Amino acid sequence: MKIRKATFEDAIEVMRDAGMDISHHTSDSVKQYLNEEWDYVITVCGGANESCPAFIGKVGKRLHIGFDDPSEAKGTSEFIHSEFIRVRNEIKQALYEFYKTIS
Repeated sequence: MKIRKATFEDAIEVMRDAGMDISHHTSDSVKQYLNEEWDYVITVCGGANESCPAFIGKVGKRLHIGFDDPSEAKGTSEFIHSEFIRVRNEIKQALYEFYKTIS
């Protein structure tokens, strides 16, 4: 996935507003995790379930919880910013609900 600088900056700002600094995060290949054991692998991109290769590592359960990709939003800066906020909040809520089911 190609990330435009403006999109990454929008993500950094929206996550900073939520108290998380992602400015030094990177996209890493899943290959480095294949020899580790995982209870869950959760894909979150809207089309990941259909278009991403399967994670073939040691996984207890694979889940897909799809969300819109805010980097694909088109419109004013305010609209794009609001899309990042909306998706951030949807991910937070969905993962919170998921966590409640396993704890």
